[in-house]
Amino acid sequence: MHQAGLMMDRPLLISAVIEHAAAQYGDVEVVSRETHGPLFRYTYRDCARRSRQLANALADLGLKPGDIVGSIAWNNHRHLEAYYGVSGSGMVIHTCNPRLHAQQLIYIINHAGQKAMLFDATFAPLIKGIAAHCPTVKTWICLSDAAHLPAIDGVADVRAYEDLIGPCSAQFNWPEFDENTGAALCYTSGTTGNPKGVLYSHRAIVLQAMAGCMPNVLSVSCRDTILPVVPMFHINAWCIPYGAPIAGAKLVLPGPRLDGESLYTLMEDEKVTLSAGVPSIWQGLIAYVEQKGLRFSTMRRTGVGGSAMPQALIAKFADTYQVEVRHGWGMTETTAVATMGTLTPRDLALPKEQQHAIVARQGKSLCGVEIKVVDAGGATLPRNGTSQGELMVRGPWILREYFKGERSPLQDGWFPTGDIATIDATGTMQIRDRTKDVIKSGGEWISSIDLESAVVAHPAVAMAAVIGVKHPQWDERPLMFIVCKPDQAVEKYELLAFLAERVAKWWLPDDIRFVDSLPVGGTGKVQKEELRRKYGGVFG
Repeated sequence: MHQAGLMMDRPLLISAVIEHAAAQYGDVEVVSRETHGPLFRYTYRDCARRSRQLANALADLGLKPGDIVGSIAWNNHRHLEAYYGVSGSGMVIHTCNPRLHAQQLIYIINHAGQKAMLFDATFAPLIKGIAAHCPTVKTWICLSDAAHLPAIDGVADVRAYEDLIGPCSAQFNWPEFDENTGAALCYTSGTTGNPKGVLYSHRAIVLQAMAGCMPNVLSVSCRDTILPVVPMFHINAWCIPYGAPIAGAKLVLPGPRLDGESLYTLMEDEKVTLSAGVPSIWQGLIAYVEQKGLRFSTMRRTGVGGSAMPQALIAKFADTYQVEVRHGWGMTETTAVATMGTLTPRDLALPKEQQHAIVARQGKSLCGVEIKVVDAGGATLPRNGTSQGELMVRGPWILREYFKGERSPLQDGWFPTGDIATIDATGTMQIRDRTKDVIKSGGEWISSIDLESAVVAHPAVAMAAVIGVKHPQWDERPLMFIVCKPDQAVEKYELLAFLAERVAKWWLPDDIRFVDSLPVGGTGKVQKEELRRKYGGVFG
């Protein structure tokens, strides 16, 4: 019989995170870009006080623990307060992605059964279009003061956030409850069928946020100033709004201005040391910095995820600008980061190009998360860096079942990610493709991700996408789409010659199409399904 441990049983709750920051790092700044332009500054102590005021305001509206409160908002201080005021009081914050199609937004709001919606003034036209179709939402709260409250015809009970919380007491006794209680809700982007809801527990978020601060992950401390570019409606901004207060790091929230110039100026003015976002954001930032001949004076580290970062861009950050790239992997179903790549002392002894190749992989699993790759029959494949199979994951912040789902997606206790990956002998994982995007040619697999990463290294290429097109002999063959950089041009034969030096000959695309733009979905990823619908006929 096991002997019980004799430690206190205190729940891991989100309210404790902001109160910890207020008590231990109360004077540390939070800097927020307001939706209407100017910067707003306050401290973690102020944030905790206003979060308690919001909790009182929501209670005054008749909202109760377990109710769903939505948000359609940028990364700003009021959205941050909602993260704590809503979840801390026992309700669930449902961060809605404004880039979803209106019908998908209406679906997820109604599926969740939201009682109230917090929104930024930017999205007033969107609210006007969907409000009549969301009958469970009784109160619409604009994250602004009265002076910046937009008029929204036909929408009843629109409040200004500052008017709502202003009269409320800053005294609020955060309730204590089971740490497995739902805290935040996020829906998948719904590339196939309706979006599915992932309901994160307090425990999962706090554990993930603490793990994210670890030296081998983002390495966040009270000496850092962190700017999460990843939106707060994308998997809780990778839990950085929770991790920064845990570590006592200064937090800089960029609001709606995510262009290269705005981000660079904010980084320099606020002395940002650490950031995080998707590769397309960093491409825009580097393009601006290169064009203006600028340098980073304090930025030293960035976390990257969401899609594969081209090795050429990793090299540019590291070699030209001395910014370390940490490449990670996660998905809505994993609360945030599940794997992260950090160079070991042995890696640092290698030539720079080999280091960048290692960083281009998705790294090792975080402590608490287990990963494996399996074949079509479910058998575990060897960790040899070449055996490709579906990536499976399990751990304390991995989804067990979908919100209001009919059946669990787990297979023998593991979550099937839909990603094709390899794991090498060091435990380093590399995403090779999505199961639906991998190209099956003559009984072999071609990674569309690897092809895209290879061609984006060409100086004339801004973006690339590769799909499999039916072929009478080879089952499928790759078709490549290229968006060139402004004022740049390149011929098809030049790109094929460029690729021939970087990938196997049989991987070379059967055709290359030059396009002005690629279809991009709500999470900033290229919608390959749309390309397949339009171009997925038959080669030959």
